[in-house]
Amino acid sequence: MRTPTPLTVESLTKVYGEVTALRDVSFTAQPGRVTGFLGPNGAGKTSTLRILLGLNRPTAGRALIDDQRYRDLDAPLRRVGGSLSSDVFHPGRSGRDHLLTLALASGIERARVDAVLTQVGLADAGRRRVGGYSLGMRQRLGLAAALLGDPDALVLDEPINGLDPDGIRWMRGLLRALADEGRTVLLSSHVLSEVQQTVDDVVVIRHGRIVFDGTLDALEAGTARVRVDAADRAALQDALTRAGATVEPGPSGLTVLGLDAARTGEVARDAGIALTHLSDEGDGLESVFLALTADEAASTGAAAEGSAA
Repeated sequence: MRTPTPLTVESLTKVYGEVTALRDVSFTAQPGRVTGFLGPNGAGKTSTLRILLGLNRPTAGRALIDDQRYRDLDAPLRRVGGSLSSDVFHPGRSGRDHLLTLALASGIERARVDAVLTQVGLADAGRRRVGGYSLGMRQRLGLAAALLGDPDALVLDEPINGLDPDGIRWMRGLLRALADEGRTVLLSSHVLSEVQQTVDDVVVIRHGRIVFDGTLDALEAGTARVRVDAADRAALQDALTRAGATVEPGPSGLTVLGLDAARTGEVARDAGIALTHLSDEGDGLESVFLALTADEAASTGAAAEGSAA
């Protein structure tokens, strides 16, 4: 049985010289769920994850693994596994030797090396030198290293980057399975569509600040936009408003925010109103994400993120 291991970031601030990369960042990744930490390159994702794994010190605030700092954990690789870069491997060493070195240094049984190589699909490539690995293979090796201690939590920075479509599908399935075992999975990405089918919860960061923290369902709910009309437009507007929707009248009907097309039709039916038009005109989840993170390229935080990686 897994030990519930939440990953908690509390009022985290990080300053690099004259640049503030993180500003009062707070969120929690819960056990048994996949949390997507999303934002454009330079938004502050890697800085946050490095602090969580004890690689950087915060200017203020704290990052905790089950209420402990990484440096205070006993046998940390058995509590949390991390993969923040695909470029940390010695090119002349085999993937298996890299993992074996980590295992010996951490008191992890040698049998775990072959087990995780098989788990990530590198059993046949384990004895090859990492210098000959593709980016996708290095991503798999990084995940194998993160899984080496059979940890209760995983922290992964852009784990889908470099994978082909089959690899992306495989990664989604594996991460989902790991969370279903009760592990906490926190992964970063700068593209929502890459992780949309995997995550339960979403944390969006922009200019070093959290701009959304909630479930994927809650984020998707914000995309609902329905065009509707009826002969008795006033009665329809009243019924929809009472159902909790925001209704904007227009020359060609009503625009409904906050209810999807199916629910809008149900409200009209229950009120005895015959509709003359009903269409779903949602902006789409990716559009909402892009709106939350707009203008990030102009942020000076991008320079700080690059220097911290």
